[in-house]
Amino acid sequence: MRVWFCVLLVAVCAYAHGHSHTHDEQIGHNAEPKQPVVVSPSGEFRGGYNVTRRGRRFESYRGIRYAEPPVGKLRFQPPKPILSYKSPVDASEDGPACPQPSDPEEYVDEDCLIINVYTPLKKNRSNPLPVIFYIHAGGYYSVSGRSDVAGPHYLLDRDIVLVTINYRLSSLGFLSTGDELAPGNNGLKDQVAALKWVQRNIAAFGGDPNSVTITGCSVGSMSVMLHMISPMSKGLFHRGISMSGSPIFAFPSPDNLYNLAVKQARLLNCPTENSKVIIDCLKTKTWRELGDSLDGFSEFAYDPIMIWWPVVEKDYGQERFLTMEPLDAIREGKMHAVPHIISQTTDEFFWKAFTILANQTLTDQINAEWDRIAPISFIMPRDNPRRATQKLFSEYMHNRPVQNDTQSARNLGLLYTDGVESFPVHRMANLMCRHSPHPVWYYEFSYVGTHSHYEDPVTKKPVAAAHHDDLIYLFALSFWPQIGTTGRDAVLVDRMTAMWYNFARYSDPNPRGDTPELEGLKWPAMKPDDRKYLRISDDLTLHTNLKEDRIKVWEELYPIQY
Repeated sequence: MRVWFCVLLVAVCAYAHGHSHTHDEQIGHNAEPKQPVVVSPSGEFRGGYNVTRRGRRFESYRGIRYAEPPVGKLRFQPPKPILSYKSPVDASEDGPACPQPSDPEEYVDEDCLIINVYTPLKKNRSNPLPVIFYIHAGGYYSVSGRSDVAGPHYLLDRDIVLVTINYRLSSLGFLSTGDELAPGNNGLKDQVAALKWVQRNIAAFGGDPNSVTITGCSVGSMSVMLHMISPMSKGLFHRGISMSGSPIFAFPSPDNLYNLAVKQARLLNCPTENSKVIIDCLKTKTWRELGDSLDGFSEFAYDPIMIWWPVVEKDYGQERFLTMEPLDAIREGKMHAVPHIISQTTDEFFWKAFTILANQTLTDQINAEWDRIAPISFIMPRDNPRRATQKLFSEYMHNRPVQNDTQSARNLGLLYTDGVESFPVHRMANLMCRHSPHPVWYYEFSYVGTHSHYEDPVTKKPVAAAHHDDLIYLFALSFWPQIGTTGRDAVLVDRMTAMWYNFARYSDPNPRGDTPELEGLKWPAMKPDDRKYLRISDDLTLHTNLKEDRIKVWEELYPIQY
């Protein structure tokens, strides 16, 4: 179980309650108060100081509740935003991560609807700064926006205000019984509540509420796209960056997750006759029981990678996050699109193959039950899958049984990469460049640096550009040393943060003179008939038709009208 949690999801093995990585300083310089204080329309916030990788001091406000604790009667309910704080808020330390598999010493709690704000020192802010709002990865069932996994030490070398958040996970955030008792999408409604908090309060922290760039990786990336479609999110942001995640799969979005509600009930010994008894019983369980039950949702080798989904909500009079199928919304232009950067890594989930190949039982099982297991592992429609599963076995595995060798590792790894990420991201990019009134930029992250979210267990070195790896050069991570100011990795931090900085300011990632690390970059927007993308490696190079030779088979199996 821990293997899944640590390797699959950003290697986050420690949400330790300690805050060593954030090294907040309480000793002010002469020009600064001992503790920075912000007073916004909602209340007073008392933060701390911190230092970027280049030695620039900044203000840090962490652990602020943006909604009432979603506990007791508020469990499984939409968030209740906090509009005013009756007493000063201590924002000097990280709040907890939301419930997920965790060790007792890790700081996890159900009272976890937390927002963090990082901003340059007040004396260094003359004009309102662009805001970057980050939605974390983790499959909608793990990780957090805490500073140990989304550290501000790289981006705060730029003149921006960075916001990171938690939102409810797993059944606590995505329970959907398809009726008025649990219509679904509470974790996404949490994100909306946090975006509204930004609109109310961010000006007091030096941010410009009229210049908000929403960004996210993996399910965070999926969320970014969904905010462009959700009627709840309209007007709350102005640009989007979607890294390695898309809501456009080979099947439509569900309108309920009743089967998962039943599964959750069974895992915690609750009755399953109807949604009322399921929810009433689940409300009596501890958050730890709910968080620690994640492994029970696994069907094969820690798959499926996606368990909980956004749902197209039926109308019971509630405010609905998603009112129509994302594919239809994009094609019909029923969205509030914004300038958009879309990306994927070269190798994404390649390493998932090793879980199977290292275990003879799993290898034998996938060979014996390919038609059943392939839809689970590669996120395909499960009804009558045989034509598709056999075609993919032929195209990727070359009709050769899975075995523990280099050839199977490569081919199975490509199948994981394309099924889970490259095909859905390809669909989103190709739809958006056709139907969005705004430019869409596309990139492939190919860089292999000192660290990766998958490192060879023997050499302890990276072998490919894995899922989440572009995050390494945007956010400091507590489980690896902070990247310095010289060397290959440092160059990439400068380039990645410069692209985000330009995009947050100008709605265009290309250089305008004050980002010399991007000198010479001319990255054109993607066009339907000229599908250029930027490959980010040691060099920045332009190419066309990203992975389309492999994606072709998926398009033939699951055709849509673009």
